[in-house]
Amino acid sequence: MLLEDQRFLHEDLERLEQGISDRVLEDPRHIRDRLNRDHQISGFLARIQHQSNRLLEIYNDTEGLRAKEIQSISTGDPFDEFYKQLNEMKDFHRRYPNEPIENLERAYKRKVPGEGESATAEIDNIFTGEEAYGRFLDLTTLHEDYLNLPGVQSRRVTYLQYLNIFNHFTPPQCPIKRPEKTTNQYFAYVGRLADYLESFLRRTQPLEDLDRTFASFTQEFEKAWEAKEIPGWGDETQAVGPAAPVTEGTGEGIWCPDCEKEFKNENVYKNHLSGKKHVKAAEARKSNGDAADGTANGGVNGHTTSKSASSSAKNLKERAIAEREHRVRKLAASMETVRSDTRVNVERRQGMTERERQLELDALFAESAEPSIRPSGGADDDSDSSGDEKIYNPLKLPLAWDGKPIPYWLYKLHGLGVEFPCEICGNFVYMGRRAFDKHFNEARHIYGLKCLGITNTTLFREITGIQDALKLWDKITRDKKKEKSGGENVVQMEDAEGNVMPEKVYYDLQKQGLL
Repeated sequence: MLLEDQRFLHEDLERLEQGISDRVLEDPRHIRDRLNRDHQISGFLARIQHQSNRLLEIYNDTEGLRAKEIQSISTGDPFDEFYKQLNEMKDFHRRYPNEPIENLERAYKRKVPGEGESATAEIDNIFTGEEAYGRFLDLTTLHEDYLNLPGVQSRRVTYLQYLNIFNHFTPPQCPIKRPEKTTNQYFAYVGRLADYLESFLRRTQPLEDLDRTFASFTQEFEKAWEAKEIPGWGDETQAVGPAAPVTEGTGEGIWCPDCEKEFKNENVYKNHLSGKKHVKAAEARKSNGDAADGTANGGVNGHTTSKSASSSAKNLKERAIAEREHRVRKLAASMETVRSDTRVNVERRQGMTERERQLELDALFAESAEPSIRPSGGADDDSDSSGDEKIYNPLKLPLAWDGKPIPYWLYKLHGLGVEFPCEICGNFVYMGRRAFDKHFNEARHIYGLKCLGITNTTLFREITGIQDALKLWDKITRDKKKEKSGGENVVQMEDAEGNVMPEKVYYDLQKQGLL
């Protein structure tokens, strides 16, 4: 009965469109209900695509079944065909008496909590308590994995510091060297970090076309890898050969090329030659040199073949690791707002007691449990919502930066009672050191600096007076003019091979005996 299936699919598509339009008109106040609405719409869109593909297959009629059914209905006695299909339906329900009947009228209709629907149970299982329905990141497990990586175990990196550096994979933020990145432990860590950020983006933005975004990340990586522009994954051929003058320290002490370290004292240098770290570094450098020599000589024996095979496998693994690092950088850049909110939330929770954390969590669940779905528009709903949003503060406690009451000791701890005026912002007064530090990156302060003719705003942090800012800007412009005029009068020197360089660089290389 292809015609009945065709009619059913058309009805299903119309019901799905109606269900989506009903949910678009909703205006949820809580992030939990808003995410639940978006995930339902995403599920409806996926079902529309699936049902449309089934309907298209019926219209294509590759096997000719639809044409045969239309011909059987249009020719002969119509009542015979009707009773034939009726008997088939009765026989089907006789054999399957408990077959459920799908009611499309109620399938996609929005149900109110009074009808016994637990609509947000799925959302509760998607996010953890630390993520707070997609408002913050939960990287505690990945932070522990990062601390156990080779090269990081000797450093104590706090969770707040990790939130600032988890998307940096090059020194000085990342102490992990390139040989240590090829370990299975680091490969698994970067993979879990990239998967978590991608999953977080899919859970918080279900209606976005994220597949296209991720595909663009892959294309950017392919171009950058071919051009060898991936940070930390450049060509290693120069590192195997003799050390360049830049890597030989200041030239005042004794340089160890194996450890890439400079020693001021000769006795310390001699003692470190027998250490395990130096012996291990010397062996690694020697093996890398042998591998490079074997490749340069172009040997055709079996040993060279195995070396080239292992080198190609290593290149493939490095490419996979670099691709994951590139994906983490792009994903972290796309959720910079959530990342900054996570840092603020971690700092805030560190200043709270266990009881206050529990009360905050209970208030969050109590707020999300209230029915907060309301249609957009309507004066009565607006008046009710304005009344519900009033903060209950019978003890007249001071308010924090988020507008909620906090204990007085915490109010004093964060210095929220201290006033910080800013003349550049029109004598606006900021309450607390945190709000004062944060306002230097806000639009109000940047606009005030631009009105004074200052373009480089990053150098004017902690400056709130107009006269101070103008004096500093005049000094910066004068220094730039001096540097520009001084750069034109640089004395050029030429060595025996005809290489031209500044006078200072020439004498530095001459002292090191490199000319």
